[in-house]
Amino acid sequence: MSRRQSREAAMQVLFEIELGQINVDDALKHVVSEFDIKESAIEFMEDLVRGVLQHIDELDSIIKKFSDKWELERMSAVDRNIMRVALYEMLYRDEIPSAVSINEAVELAKKFGGEESWRFVNGILGSAVKHLHTFFKEI
Repeated sequence: MSRRQSREAAMQVLFEIELGQINVDDALKHVVSEFDIKESAIEFMEDLVRGVLQHIDELDSIIKKFSDKWELERMSAVDRNIMRVALYEMLYRDEIPSAVSINEAVELAKKFGGEESWRFVNGILGSAVKHLHTFFKEI
């Protein structure tokens, strides 16, 4: 399984947790059982999920800061979780270039989001990456 598939699975786990009101372990088990996920990919997927959940307030603050006139709660849950994963990678996974995280987020938004989701995700992440480390120190 590629990292893109791990990201996709992580986004689905986060979506299930948010909308299904289920705990992280049950959501992880469900998604792992639904997909043919290799052991090596599970570790990356779990790191993304647990990292996003650990830093969700910080990630949401960044999304709010750069989502001009969009309240977080009004955003699509898919878009919101795609951006959370990308921002987590940009802040906490130094081995992954920000451009890769943004590109992967855009591809996920094209696949799972609405017609304009990829533009929305790209715009917010593109704005955020320019100021990310400065803004992160403020929160």
